[in-house]
Amino acid sequence: MQFDERLPLYQRLRDDLATKIAERIWKPDEALPSELNLAAQYRVAPGTMRRAIETLVVEGMLERRQGRGTYVRRADFTGSLFRFFRHVEAGGEPVIPKSEILLRKEQPAGKDVAAKLAIAAGDSVIYLKRRRLIEGAALLVEEIWLPKRPFARLLKIPVEDYGDLLYPLYERECHCSIARAEEFLSVDLAQTALARQLNIKVGEPVVVVERLAFGFDGRPLEWRRSRGRAKQFHYKVEIR
Repeated sequence: MQFDERLPLYQRLRDDLATKIAERIWKPDEALPSELNLAAQYRVAPGTMRRAIETLVVEGMLERRQGRGTYVRRADFTGSLFRFFRHVEAGGEPVIPKSEILLRKEQPAGKDVAAKLAIAAGDSVIYLKRRRLIEGAALLVEEIWLPKRPFARLLKIPVEDYGDLLYPLYERECHCSIARAEEFLSVDLAQTALARQLNIKVGEPVVVVERLAFGFDGRPLEWRRSRGRAKQFHYKVEIR
């Protein structure tokens, strides 16, 4: 194990544990060895190891489960867009939209995409356009950019096999786990193609949700831009 001697010991331990998680030595939803076992393995005091693990818990990379141990946290983005675009069944349960891939291609990254994904302009990326539907009615249109190198397998899989949720696909086929994401909201007007895809009028307001998603090692793995009807947009925040 290579340590940066300028950092406190618990921080060096934190960095090494985070690297192992990023390398999927411990996978999402998998338990870590006990703190005592890890302390013995690293030849450090249990208290020092506990502080390193607690740092990762606070950062959201790990979670403690009562009576079961410490686990690699699996970020749950299943319902994140329902904060903004809601559709529920009669019983109040949210409905996961169906997905329809409209376009998949490999292309060189433009400056904006390269900056978001921390790659060089011109590097190969995978571009996806998909539509999310509820009971056959379009809810969202999404554009997604992925660096080709870790996601190359997605070019070989039939788009019909992608499923309705992409993050489980990333894990299953590409061994890439999304750990966290940043989202940005803005408003735009529907241009001709988007209006046709959402079955709305040209110039009708749409809400844009941009998401930049990161892996456990902090690298950006996905940039996504979702556009949905402003009439179906909801925003709620609780301030205390």
